Amino acid sequence: MTKETDLIYSSPQATVADFRFDAKVVEVFPDMIKRSVPGYRTIIDTIGQLSARYAQDNTNIYDLGCSLGAASLAMRQNVNAKDCKIIAIDNSVAMAERCDIHVNAFKADTPCEVKHGDILVEDMHNASIIVLNFTLQFIEPAQRQRLMTKVANALVPGGIFILSEKIYDQDPVCKELLNDLHHNFKRANGYSDLEIAQKRTAIENVMLPDTLAKHLKRLDQAGFKHATPWFQCFNFFSLLAIK
Repeated sequence: MTKETDLIYSSPQATVADFRFDAKVVEVFPDMIKRSVPGYRTIIDTIGQLSARYAQDNTNIYDLGCSLGAASLAMRQNVNAKDCKIIAIDNSVAMAERCDIHVNAFKADTPCEVKHGDILVEDMHNASIIVLNFTLQFIEPAQRQRLMTKVANALVPGGIFILSEKIYDQDPVCKELLNDLHHNFKRANGYSDLEIAQKRTAIENVMLPDTLAKHLKRLDQAGFKHATPWFQCFNFFSLLAIK
């Protein structure tokens, strides 16, 4: 995995283009996410722990919007069930290509297939674990319920769905507080106010977060009987749903 520093928004840009997961982002992605997403390492490590508990023999495990494969690797290193297969999917060619190189650099008993594809149309079936890590927020809102239903239908009984997202609070005072805390987190990790402002401009039209209540309602409508947030730091959270 590359250890390049994220300097994408460090210089003033006359026009800030919409954010894309292109080759430029791939090169700095580990640094970008570490400095931008509070609790990311805890989320990844816990996904590994959950995979040890919930992976079932002879089933598939899906990492949807896999980026460079951090969740896939955490699961691959912790799965104890027999004859499982991890299928990692990303719609960015650059991400999928680098993910394939990364996961194949590590030896493990559980195979991992990396695919370039659209998670809205890729087949999913016989799954004991499905992970959607900071991906739903980039999908058109009108398509999100359909994806949640697709996930629920792909899971076997007792299977789990792990959803990690940035959320927003409907209370304007709380929303401002959480945003300020997140920006302070970025500053503490070396991002300048210019970088924070330009990244916000780049991402505001392509990343559309929901409230926690909206996520829980979708999961209920998809047929999940058990769902609970297990992690939150500022406006970032992770949720576990059990079929």
